[in-house]
Amino acid sequence: MRKNLLPVASLLLGTLFLFLGNGLHSLLLPVRGTTEGYSTTLLGLLGTSWASGFVLGCLLAPAIVKRAGHVRAFSCFASILAIIALLTGILVDPIWWVVLRAFTGFSTAGTSMIIESWLNERATNESRGAIFSLYIAITLMGVVGGQLMIPFGDTSTTLFFMCTGIVYCLAMLPTLLSTAASPQPLKQVRLDLPALYRNSPISFLGILLVGIANGAYGTLGAVFGRQVGLTDSDVALMMSTTIFAGALMQFPAGRLSDMIDRRYVLSALAAVAATAGALIFLIEPTGVILLIALVSVYGATANALYPIAVSHANDFATPEDFVKISGGLLLLYGIGTIIGPTIGGPIMTVTGPYGLFMITACAHVLITAYAIFRSRMRAAVPASERDSYSTINPGTLTTPESLQLSPRAAPFEERSDDEPERRIA
Repeated sequence: MRKNLLPVASLLLGTLFLFLGNGLHSLLLPVRGTTEGYSTTLLGLLGTSWASGFVLGCLLAPAIVKRAGHVRAFSCFASILAIIALLTGILVDPIWWVVLRAFTGFSTAGTSMIIESWLNERATNESRGAIFSLYIAITLMGVVGGQLMIPFGDTSTTLFFMCTGIVYCLAMLPTLLSTAASPQPLKQVRLDLPALYRNSPISFLGILLVGIANGAYGTLGAVFGRQVGLTDSDVALMMSTTIFAGALMQFPAGRLSDMIDRRYVLSALAAVAATAGALIFLIEPTGVILLIALVSVYGATANALYPIAVSHANDFATPEDFVKISGGLLLLYGIGTIIGPTIGGPIMTVTGPYGLFMITACAHVLITAYAIFRSRMRAAVPASERDSYSTINPGTLTTPESLQLSPRAAPFEERSDDEPERRIA
């Protein structure tokens, strides 16, 4: 293990700093914006702008890297992230923040894709699984670590904006000093919506709805927390707990989906997420303990939906189509995260802060109903022919380039002879 990870240690360290900055900045803006009295609609547009930039980055960054080279492109993207983090502390204005967040999303996609391609170049078939798992863990640790910095300072000052800029600069150093050879050009991903729907209708609609729910909560969860009277520390705890609970739920939910029809698991998880969201909306809990407990249940089930939906789609695809299918679904998720905060802000303005969970509950009810409906329309792939579940980061924590690291992306001829082929729908 140690021998496999040493060649990529500097790249993984750069990843940690990159996602520390992402986690801190993404929570800082809505918290500070609420303090400044910005409208919920404008704060929702922060998420819309970031997600739009991220999706465009996944589509366009490969051409920039091809033109400038990996090292120069990474330096450029990371510099933009640091500059924007500092600018948002200087230009404390919601319109400027919305505009600048698009560049942050674009640059985050670019830096992530470069690191992921570097890791993929250094990985072997023997080390790919370990590197992939560690990469997922580091991205989650980085986001949570960045969010948990909030209680240790005053969000009404420029302190955390400067800290974010410093962290992004630190993300450059391990990668720039790495002796790893520049990898092959990034692979461009095409979004073929008709093909994705034909492959798996429930994965198509389910991932779009998961993106809407997660996009709304990820952007407006902090706004919700501040509007219902939570302190900055409580908001950071609530948002981090959601991520942790989702990470812990992935393994048992994934193992269960290997044994029974994944659509039943999707419908059950979505039903629990819908129930938790509906309870928060209806009873409007004000106690911190009860609220965080319900949000934890919501996070555990809502954040386990994405990887199961991707696994279900790949049950109906050939092994060599794993990256194409998963990458297309990731971009579809990105479209959902654009829609979620766009509609979430105005709805919260009309219904109040608890209206956020009305949005998530509606999305998860639709997933539950459609998953049950689709289970009656097409037979499940037999368990003996089903692709084994593999943890995948939910949506925009990674890019399509990271899918190359997954053990399931190994060339078909390198798989073991006794591994069964998957059916083509």
